[in-house]
Amino acid sequence: MTATQALIVTASNPTSSKRDQVARRWLATVGILATIVYLIPVYWMVVTSLKTSEAVFRVPPDLIPLPATVESYATAVFSDPDIARGLLNSAIIAIGTTLFTLVLALPAAYGLAKLKVRGIGVVMMLMLIVQMVPSINLALPMFVLFSSAGLVNSYLGLIIANCALAVPLAITILRPYFLSVPTEVVEAAKMDGCSEITSFIRIALPISMPGVITVAVISFLGAWGEFVFGLSLATSEHIQPITIVLAEITNEFGGPVERPHGGLRRRRVAGHRGFHLPAAVHRRRSHRRRHESVISRERKDGS
Repeated sequence: MTATQALIVTASNPTSSKRDQVARRWLATVGILATIVYLIPVYWMVVTSLKTSEAVFRVPPDLIPLPATVESYATAVFSDPDIARGLLNSAIIAIGTTLFTLVLALPAAYGLAKLKVRGIGVVMMLMLIVQMVPSINLALPMFVLFSSAGLVNSYLGLIIANCALAVPLAITILRPYFLSVPTEVVEAAKMDGCSEITSFIRIALPISMPGVITVAVISFLGAWGEFVFGLSLATSEHIQPITIVLAEITNEFGGPVERPHGGLRRRRVAGHRGFHLPAAVHRRRSHRRRHESVISRERKDGS
């Protein structure tokens, strides 16, 4: 159908066009309302962290913190050694998990996509089954295994535990990207003298970069928010991630909070905001890269 014919069909069906517009408006309205509902708790966390100790328990509560103060963030990050140490530990564990996951998953996914080997379907099915296993079911076996290997209370132990869940998911995500890489291009590169590793790095990897970025973001966020492994494998407070530190603060002051503990509540909320900040930054960057990738693909298809 040509563009002129499409315009004629659209003009001849004004009722259908109006229905589509009404449906899109309803969908947009529902999406906006759902976004507002989702953002209300986030907004309240930010507002509470910017309030003074007296304003935290003011009735009715202030929707806008006046005067606003960043004292809670300074106290939580710089003055509270537990939260600062927890943020540092989580950053080390999350970055290490991301790097290890990429190093292990990229060649594995490329091999499962390009090598003609029997049983690949069984391997991918096992990958899916592994992702269905909750981390709580792996905590005790990993603790016994890591205790004998001396990996309890170590960054390496927590990184390996997180990779056990991140690598299968990463392979599942990356394999379709590598399958979309034209085999003819890879073979042509080999004929020009490129080795398998060189063709992987220079051809397959750049083409599959959106998938690589997605895997990096998912691995980082999964390790950053992991609670079970931090609780079972990090018994020493010097190695505990921020999730465990915030849980202990919540348990310590989780009962009826009186007015003198307003500063503690503000620090706790500020700590939670610090905990969610990397996730927000990574989501923003990932969304932007995926958007750029989609636009570039549409331009290539159009040309």
